[in-house]
Formats: sequence, structure tokens, C-alpha cells
Amino acid sequence: MPHTNLLWLTLGAFSIGTEGFMIAGLLPDLARDLNVGLPAAGHLVTVFSCAYALGAPVIAVLTASLERRSLLVAAMLCFGLANAFAAMTPNYIGLLLARLALAFSAASFMPAASGYAAAVGGSERRGRALSVVTNGLTLAIIAGVPLGVLIGARFGWRATFASVAGMAIVSLLGILTRMPRLQPGTIPTLAERFALAKRPDMLAVLATSVLTVASTFTMYTYLSVFLVAVAGIGATGLVMVFLAFGVASAIGAWLGGASTDRWGAGVTVLVGCSLTLLAYAVLSLAPGLASSKAVFVLLPAVLVWGAASWATMTAQQARLVALAPTLASVSLSLNSSAIYLGSATGAAIGAMVVADGAVVYLGRVAALFGVAALLAVLIVRQLSQRQRVEGTL
Repeated sequence: MPHTNLLWLTLGAFSIGTEGFMIAGLLPDLARDLNVGLPAAGHLVTVFSCAYALGAPVIAVLTASLERRSLLVAAMLCFGLANAFAAMTPNYIGLLLARLALAFSAASFMPAASGYAAAVGGSERRGRALSVVTNGLTLAIIAGVPLGVLIGARFGWRATFASVAGMAIVSLLGILTRMPRLQPGTIPTLAERFALAKRPDMLAVLATSVLTVASTFTMYTYLSVFLVAVAGIGATGLVMVFLAFGVASAIGAWLGGASTDRWGAGVTVLVGCSLTLLAYAVLSLAPGLASSKAVFVLLPAVLVWGAASWATMTAQQARLVALAPTLASVSLSLNSSAIYLGSATGAAIGAMVVADGAVVYLGRVAALFGVAALLAVLIVRQLSQRQRVEGTL
């Protein structure tokens, strides 16, 4: 199937990514309007991420026998309706409930979309096919966060959720009318799922996802607050930084797919984690500079961070599919849980740092997660080398 047909999945991922990532730019306005503190507003990210992490594997089991296009349509319909509810809810509790519904909808859509792309891409073009879906998320960072900030400033934060609901409906119609049906293929048994989740190589790869995303969301959730505190960046500057991060992320996701197809997922992840850690080290040093100088250090670090982190996550999906090709739907759902467990952890840790008035230390905390992620990558490489040696004996 031509990759152009996968663009409807890109739009669906874009809608999901926009709703998820725009929260970072809306937190101060949400907190004021709903009369809650900034850490409490940040927990909107934590609640979403926890629900996604717990829901993805359960939903994968419950929907394993469903035809893939029908599942994608149902998930995107629910996502659109939940956004409409978020736009109309009068209080913080209502928004929390809306984010729970959004999380379960997204947990249904994203693994199914990645599995669909992997199936139609084939083994030779799997990395690029997966990057088509991943680019929906990175494009959401490019357009979603800056547009969310601008729309929220002009029309209020509720208008951003209404806009995402509209995009979700367009994606739904495209999937329904332009994409062929796809049967789920081999349905893994419950025993196979547990066996896959307990494999040391699988656990090590999933740990890399958790730690990589935890480092990202420790910083990203409160990036606007960090930039204001360290460099005194205003509203227009914040939009430009978020835009730059998004552009770098989109390029990184594409490079991650191309690099995976050419040099392998393992090499791509190792390089990506190393560059991400370097970026966090620079972000950690920026608070020691004068505000006028810090901005010139922060922007290159943000660009490297965006590109390297998203290249890593694209390659991570390919690594998991390669470990168990016949159980790709299971491994991708486990990876989705790992990603959102990481984002929940990062957002929660970031909230603790902000609550303690230590915003300038967010880079250091992210760097600690980055070191742990790099260690997990090295462990996987060691396990792979050991298996190859044992296979030759």
C-alpha cells in the first residue's frame, strides 16, 4: 500500500500528539482558569500518562481479534468526543476525567496505527513506515504546541481542545474512506504475551523507552517555566523555542527511520541516547550563565535534544518489532505503555522539582534519567552479543 494512505494515520497521531503536547504551553493558563496550582495542572499530564500506560496492554488484549481499520475508526471517534467534552467541562475534575478518556482512546489508536504501518511497510521499509506514524507526533510538536499557545492566548484554552476534536474527525473520515481493511493476523495467546514481557532483551529495550521518555518529560512538561526562569524568555520567544524543538523532532524522527533501515536500530538508539544526554548536560549548565547569554546556549541544546530523542524513539519501535516479528502488536503495545509510564514518571518528578522551587535543576534531573537510559542501551547490546556467541557454539 502506498505510504500516502498512511497519512491519515499521521493526522490521527498528529491530533493525539497535539492534545498531549499542547498542555505544556497551556499549563499557566489552565492553572489560573481552573484555580489550581501549577504542579496540580502538571498532574493532568501524569494522569493521562498513567491511564495510557495501564490501559494500552489491557486494550491490546481486548481488541486483539478486531479488524484493524475498525479499531482505528472507533478509537479516533472516542478521541474526538473526549476532546469536545474537555472543551466544555467547567472544572478541574471534569478535565481530569476527559484526559482519562483521551488516554484510553489514544492507547487504542497508537499501537494499532504502528502495527498497521509495520504490517504494510514490510521488513525492508518498516523503519520508514513507522516513521510516517511517528512524524504525526513530531509534527504535533511543531504545529500543535505553538498553535495551542496562540489559540489559547486569543480564544482561551478550551478552543484548543475544540480544534483537536475537529482534526480527529477529519482523520476518522480519511481512515474510514481511504484505507483498506486489515485483519489482525496471528492472535497471540495470553501465555505468549507474558513470555514476551518477561524476556530479558525485551525488558531492557522497554526500560530504555521508559527512561528516555522520563528524561524528556521531566524537562518538556515545564519547559516554558524553565526557559522563563533561566533566560527570561517572553511569550513570543517561547512559541519560537517550542517551534524549533518540534522542527528538530520531526527531522530526528525521519533520520531515526532512515538510520534504522541503513545501520540498524541498535546503533541509532546508542547514538540518539548519547546525543540526548549531551543536550541535557548543556541544559544543566545554562542556569549558571547570565540570562542574555543563556539563550544562545539553550537553543542549540534544545535542537539536539529534540532531534536525538525522537530519532531514538523511532528506532525503539523497530527494535521491538525485530525482537518478535510475529508478536509486533504485543511488543508495540508494551512500548506504548513504557512510553507513557516514562512520561508519567517524568511529569511527576518535574512537578516535585517545581513545587520545591528548584526549576533551574530540571536539566540535571533529566540528565540522570538520560544516564540510566544509556546504561540500559549498553545492557541490551551486551545481551545481544552474548546470544550471538551462544548461538555459534
